[in-house]
Amino acid sequence: MSGFEHYDRELKDLDNEIHHYAAVCGINLANRHEIEACLRNHHDSWAEDKARESLQGLLVLRIKLETEMIALGFSPPPLVPPSSAQ
Repeated sequence: MSGFEHYDRELKDLDNEIHHYAAVCGINLANRHEIEACLRNHHDSWAEDKARESLQGLLVLRIKLETEMIALGFSPPPLVPPSSAQ
């Protein structure tokens, strides 16, 4: 996906986008149930579904980036820092 020197920047950019779309969808990223409900419930007539679809794609990309980092021996930071996961 990316070179070693770009992981921090890519993860930061990706996380910013994820947080943006989560806010548009009105979900708390610290609440797994809210994320799952958002990604599971499709509303054909809702404009937010574009945001939901974007959020879903971004979350998949983050998982792939985390997987690549872990395979190379890096520890990706959490999407939601422990202090704000309340």
